[in-house]
Amino acid sequence: MPTGPGPSRRTLLLGAAGLATAVSATGLGGCSSAGGPTLSDGVLSNRFGVEAPRWRMAVPHSGRPRGLLVALHGFGGGADDAFDLGFADAVEPSRMALVSVDGGNSYWHPRRDGSDTSAMVRDELVPMALEASGLPASSPVALLGWSMGGFGALLIAGELGRSRVSGVVAASAALWQQDSQTPARAYDGRADFDRHSIFNRLDLLRGIPVRLDCCRSDPFIAANRELARRLPGAETHFTEGGHDDAFWSGNVPAEMAWAAAHS
Repeated sequence: MPTGPGPSRRTLLLGAAGLATAVSATGLGGCSSAGGPTLSDGVLSNRFGVEAPRWRMAVPHSGRPRGLLVALHGFGGGADDAFDLGFADAVEPSRMALVSVDGGNSYWHPRRDGSDTSAMVRDELVPMALEASGLPASSPVALLGWSMGGFGALLIAGELGRSRVSGVVAASAALWQQDSQTPARAYDGRADFDRHSIFNRLDLLRGIPVRLDCCRSDPFIAANRELARRLPGAETHFTEGGHDDAFWSGNVPAEMAWAAAHS
């Protein structure tokens, strides 16, 4: 999945103007392969400043899911990335419903341009996905992301709070401990960094089960180690690998099983 600067694949995926309005999962009707999960996709509204954000879902073929996992992509990615990494293949074994969405490159928080992808996830994606998967509207959800999405998963988990989050998995989370370390694209200046830095919001994560996966040579390993130190209850898996698809896809079965165990 792309993790550096460059055009998001959502530009290519969302060319059809007819998809500019929100579509419900039930309206699409799902499809599934033999023995595989039921798949569906659609587009959310643009009220959070993201043009035609496409979503994708995979739901266990029969019976109510154990829970819902919200997967957040990295920089330059889109809704397809969770499926390309193999998360949908773990839906049936884990009995977890899966939803992903195009979040652009906004680092999953409100930006100066008026977009707010964290609110899009909290207030539109999650309610839609819970209803589509047959789960009660009050069901806690699990959040997962890699790189930029790992930061987003931690941020949104804190915003939703313990009563609405069963657990959060952050893989190679794009974390910086100081504003001076961040690239300009990640935050709109010092005040934005101070407001949304995970290290300034630790109290919001206390009581939420957290899993941190990161390779020991990752450029973000120091910040992930510091987060683990400051969240003593976090489960850590700091192993060999890279900041790349091979590392993220290799952790899919374990991460989905962890999310299911906490749902």
